[in-house]
Amino acid sequence: MAGQTEQVLNAVLADIDAGRLDPGDVLEEAALMARHDVSRTPVREAFIQLETVGLIRRLPRKGAVLFKPTLEEFLAILEVHARLEGQAAGLAARRMSASQAAELEAVVAACEAHARDKGDDDAYGYYRLNLRFHECVALGAGNPYLVEMIKTHARKLLAYYRARYRYPGSIGTSAQEHREIATLILDHKRDEAEERMTRHVQFDQVTVMDLLAALG
Repeated sequence: MAGQTEQVLNAVLADIDAGRLDPGDVLEEAALMARHDVSRTPVREAFIQLETVGLIRRLPRKGAVLFKPTLEEFLAILEVHARLEGQAAGLAARRMSASQAAELEAVVAACEAHARDKGDDDAYGYYRLNLRFHECVALGAGNPYLVEMIKTHARKLLAYYRARYRYPGSIGTSAQEHREIATLILDHKRDEAEERMTRHVQFDQVTVMDLLAALG
């Protein structure tokens, strides 16, 4: 049963990461039971875990709804998430291994190539590169608890980061900022890397309002 619960849980998380689930989407118990060929119990146990970390809100007799933040909730989550990402960058500047540094460089180069060759096209492709960049930095911090905290908060906002790359010029700006952050990390400049990553992740309130409106 534990394995079935993990199967359902991981599938929902993968759908969030890939953009197959958006804020406000309904997760129906019956559909998940049929998709994974499991009983109601592991689905409900997965829902409990998702609700505990704030990724869903359960509805009586209707399954669950993916977390959709208000403006105040978005700003509050973003404030914490930006600090966590910044902390990861600072730690990565101290702890990142040679192999992790090589992977970070490769991802940043891919981001730059996308911005140079595709411009504002293929926003979803750049979104996937952005996920890899932030994952590289988080793993380079060498703290698995911090990685899990970053993932949990990021999943509440991923749809909005994904929507941001549809704005003209945002991909080029992001790629440039990735290069700046990576350079600071690879030069072992902890304080500067932490501060630059924190600013990179933050949105101003007007942008947040635009993103909330864009996703209804």
